[in-house]
Amino acid sequence: MHDIPNRIADVLLEVEANLRTHGKWDKYKPDASDLDSTIPFCMDTLKFEQWLQWIFLPRMKDTIEQTKPLPAQSGIYEYAEECLHKDDPSTNTLLKQLKTFDDLISIQAGVLRH
Repeated sequence: MHDIPNRIADVLLEVEANLRTHGKWDKYKPDASDLDSTIPFCMDTLKFEQWLQWIFLPRMKDTIEQTKPLPAQSGIYEYAEECLHKDDPSTNTLLKQLKTFDDLISIQAGVLRH
């Protein structure tokens, strides 16, 4: 069970590499007001890929590096499935990576979802 944070860190690196490789990594940070949305996934102010880059990845990397408690659950995959373009070749890989993240969080919490 202790290797779960390391496996999560690997998935985070894979997600970042996917976004960069497929041209979905923004060069410039959005306005602070766009990042401060109270709506889940900042869906009212950011594209999903921007949320991954500017909110999710930094927070999760900080959690891993600072050995803070991991979330008890994650539903990122389900939201990603709804908002990502299915005809984009990078989407399937990104979805698999996010599913792996959700599964690792579930394992860490002791509840494997199927």
